[in-house]
Amino acid sequence: MMEFALHFFNEEPIVSFAILLAVILLVPPLFERLRLPGLVGLLVAGVVLGPNGLKLFDNTSDTMSLLSDIGLVYLMFVAGLEVELEQFQRTKLKSIGFGNYTFWVPLITGTAIGRLFNFDWNASFLIGSLLASHTLLAYPIVSRLGVVNNEAVTVTIGATIFTDIGALLVLAICVGVHSRDFTPFRFAFLLGSLAIYTVVVLVGIQRLGRAVFARSDEESKQFLFVLLALFLAAVGAQLIGVEKIVGAFLAGLAVNGVVGDGATKERIVFVGSVLFIPIFFVDMGLLINVPVFIQNLTSVQSLGLTIAIVLGLIGSKFVAALLAKLTYGYTWREQIVMWSLSLPQVAATLAATLVGFRAGILSEDVLNSVIVLMLVTATLGPVLTAQFAPDLPTSSGRREPQEVATALEPSAANGAADFTVVVPVHNPQTEQWLLELAAMLARPLGGQLVPLAIATARSQMADPQLATAIQRSQTLLATAAMVSREQGVQTTPVVRIDDSIGQGISRTSREREANLIVMGWSRRTGFQARLLGNLIDNVLWSAHCPVAIARLLDSPTQFRRILVPVENLHQPAQLVLRLAQVLAANQQAQVTLLHVLSPTLGDRRPSRSVADRAASIQTQLAQLAATYAFQTSVTVEVQVNDQIATAIATAARAYDLVILQVSPRHLISVGLPLSDLTTQTVEKIDCSILLLGSRPQYAISVDSFLSRYPVSLAMQETV
Repeated sequence: MMEFALHFFNEEPIVSFAILLAVILLVPPLFERLRLPGLVGLLVAGVVLGPNGLKLFDNTSDTMSLLSDIGLVYLMFVAGLEVELEQFQRTKLKSIGFGNYTFWVPLITGTAIGRLFNFDWNASFLIGSLLASHTLLAYPIVSRLGVVNNEAVTVTIGATIFTDIGALLVLAICVGVHSRDFTPFRFAFLLGSLAIYTVVVLVGIQRLGRAVFARSDEESKQFLFVLLALFLAAVGAQLIGVEKIVGAFLAGLAVNGVVGDGATKERIVFVGSVLFIPIFFVDMGLLINVPVFIQNLTSVQSLGLTIAIVLGLIGSKFVAALLAKLTYGYTWREQIVMWSLSLPQVAATLAATLVGFRAGILSEDVLNSVIVLMLVTATLGPVLTAQFAPDLPTSSGRREPQEVATALEPSAANGAADFTVVVPVHNPQTEQWLLELAAMLARPLGGQLVPLAIATARSQMADPQLATAIQRSQTLLATAAMVSREQGVQTTPVVRIDDSIGQGISRTSREREANLIVMGWSRRTGFQARLLGNLIDNVLWSAHCPVAIARLLDSPTQFRRILVPVENLHQPAQLVLRLAQVLAANQQAQVTLLHVLSPTLGDRRPSRSVADRAASIQTQLAQLAATYAFQTSVTVEVQVNDQIATAIATAARAYDLVILQVSPRHLISVGLPLSDLTTQTVEKIDCSILLLGSRPQYAISVDSFLSRYPVSLAMQETV
């Protein structure tokens, strides 16, 4: 019976795929509850289900090989896609400089370790290249702390391009040298082919992609083009004798300049992060031979190799950061942050290790050592970043007082009378409260509301279904006009026929020069929403102005207590505070500014205790409240709690409304999404919520319209 079950599992691809989906869904959250990375759970699942466990999976099976290969190329594609090209351009020379340091020092160190443990020169160079790259695992931390604009952080992010490309080039050469018929002529031919191929991929895909994206705004076609570009680049790399992960990374860089930070990019990364990349890590677990792995931790030779690789990586990355500090005059704190950001070895390292192991260049001891290296550095890097990054200076990203003053002055061409709020209406049950909220924001500025109803277009304008949709839209708008008049706000109802509801909202808002879009909550959530997208996602990514997303459990006229969690004290969310200011003035509501301080993200030095840090933040919050000159009572509160989302949700029980800012989600280069704090918080809050999607490039325009609520510029600079 057992043999029949094993045969059934091995011979039926659908069964294997179903088990993999269950593993991806259940195992990572379980390990995260145990305060362990989800990646560890996937590796352990591979061990348990593999040849050394239940024998349900075999890494040599066609199904597993195909899915793992897709995950492998997707992993490197996402690594290229997540590279911040704009930041690299800003500090190009210094990024190349630090990239050289953090590439060559670990490369030389790793090569020396390989020779020390009797590996041949080819394998030793490949071991060195494994240490030369790095994964920006802690990028979400520096982004959340608001220190991305610090030059040292920007330089480290930009250096990723140099280190990853360099490591992949070394991999390509080592795999080529390992071939039996490799000659100097073939070596020169490989380098020439690789140079031509790189130009073709980077230039060709980018130009073709811009043409495709310009001709069609359908996300499905854009998504399919990106997938086609990925796999064509991978196949092209193999045709010239280079590993497919090189082509995948280059394709990611090329597509990066086409998709930008839009919804299409989010869909691309999401598909990989929830499906193919986790399967790759499960496959890595299948390769782990438990007896050999244990021997690595007990055998003097194997344990020595593991310790040498781990310490060699940590030490060489520290030396590289030190050289950058001495060259560019960075502070010790900036050097530590550069070191911690360049420590994690995940994406390129694991991909290259697997390729080298499959090619027979690297031994099983090296494979196991690299897995230990990944676990150590993926934990140590983010911890060090969280400890030292909060106090980094951000002067490079701060606007001068005069620039701030100019931005806050109302424009003569766009005075307060022109303040326009677009309110898409669809659900008659929530329409009134949504319009009341929009009216509260527009009325103090003498603005107007534009209730908007979208009728989905048909191929023929005489289609009866289109006529029915238009009639329903007009009914909704008649109700909206009546509610708006009751609120004493000028109203201009609009019916629009459009192929896409989300694009229709964004286009109408642009045509009407709207300053704000106020939308109701989308009912579609979870996997379906993230995979297929939803209305809010589309509008957030495509709108030219901020988007306020409201989940209202009561009429806004009943709001008397407003909670505003302030997450980032380096760059406070000005627009969120301004909207809280307007709503509080309307309803004479009490406002509380809350900051939840996680002790694990604080400064652990004895001279700077958590209590001292909390007191400092309390003072900054008080200054922030004074800065925005709230016309109603304002209290400030600092809580120390590791569970930030839970702390905010618990505090929210005493309030009528919570205002949060929605920031673009940053995915780590591995492709596995970091737990999103806003999502966790929203799921736990029981009162009304207002989410503000405010992107940096358009936040200033709305800020100018809210400038009638005075802000002390001197105090703003202090904060």
